[in-house]
Amino acid sequence: MKEVFTSILFMIAVIDPLGSVPVYLEATKQFDEKHKKKIAIRASLIAFSVLFFFIIIGQVILEGMNISLYAFQISGGLILFLFALTMIFGDGKPASEKELISDYRHVTIFPVAIPSIASPGAIMAVVLMTDNHIYTLGQQAVTTLLVLIVIGLTCLLLLAANIVQKRIGDYGITIISKIMGLILASYAIQSILSGLHDFIQLQ
Repeated sequence: MKEVFTSILFMIAVIDPLGSVPVYLEATKQFDEKHKKKIAIRASLIAFSVLFFFIIIGQVILEGMNISLYAFQISGGLILFLFALTMIFGDGKPASEKELISDYRHVTIFPVAIPSIASPGAIMAVVLMTDNHIYTLGQQAVTTLLVLIVIGLTCLLLLAANIVQKRIGDYGITIISKIMGLILASYAIQSILSGLHDFIQLQ
């Protein structure tokens, strides 16, 4: 139970559902309520599909490139750590991703689904959390279910985006994103230390 709680907290940190709210509001400001709801649902489905694809195929890519588990743990941890630093010290996820909006006709895929929900950090995280050398099929299935739950939560937040923004505000969302960045940074460092420890043990 503790592992499930830790995993879902980590997934919330890396996907950052609240951080997607301002991006979604900016991306859909030219649409009516009906189309806004469609965009929220479709973007969430696309984001889950992307993450599920990497859950299934991520291990195959690694093994095909002859990348060792230790190298991936360390490099993956470094990438997640850098991603976390942008959440902590940068302008925040919403501000950076609002700037990516150049065509309001295609906002469902970019930037709402990718990279706001299915970010590079989220993709790296799901691959790390479903490594065949570390986790059983049962554990990987639980991780997939947790990803689906967090994406579902994100979808609900997007559907209620106007209410969320009024209650919390952009400032509150930025603060929460930075806290999520701290949690993500801790996980990233742990991944690096585990990779280094396992590698040294074999020498």
